[in-house]
Order: sequence, then C-alpha cells, then structure tokens
Amino acid sequence: MLGTKEIVKEAECLPVEDRAVVVDCILRTLNPVESEIDKEWIDVAKRRLDELRSGQVQAIPGDEVFARVKRRFA
Repeated sequence: MLGTKEIVKEAECLPVEDRAVVVDCILRTLNPVESEIDKEWIDVAKRRLDELRSGQVQAIPGDEVFARVKRRFA
C-alpha cells in the first residue's frame, strides 16, 4: 500500500479535473453528505443564479470584492 507522500505525489500528476474529483471524494469521507443541507444550498444557488440572469442583482467582480475587504479590514 502506498504511503501518504506517494499518494500525494501520484495525485499531483493528475489533470486538474481528476485532482478535484479526488479531493472531493476525500473530503466526503471527512464530512459526510447531509442531503437536506445540500438541497438547501442547491436551492440558494439556483435562486441566486435566477437573480443574476434576471438582472435583479448585479454581480461584483472578485477583484473589487477583495479590494473592499482589504480596505475595510486594513
């Protein structure tokens, strides 16, 4: 059986999409899926997407968000 260092080294060679799948699978072993919470998050995400698409809310670029945070907590 491979040790931790070998597993990490192997994982680093994978394409980014495959690494994301590996990370997700490992995280699920630490934080079991709670379907009710996941359903609520899906509902929130769909609602926010609908708000963006309808123009009800305006997206703020990430750079601007981080600049605001830095100014606020500087």
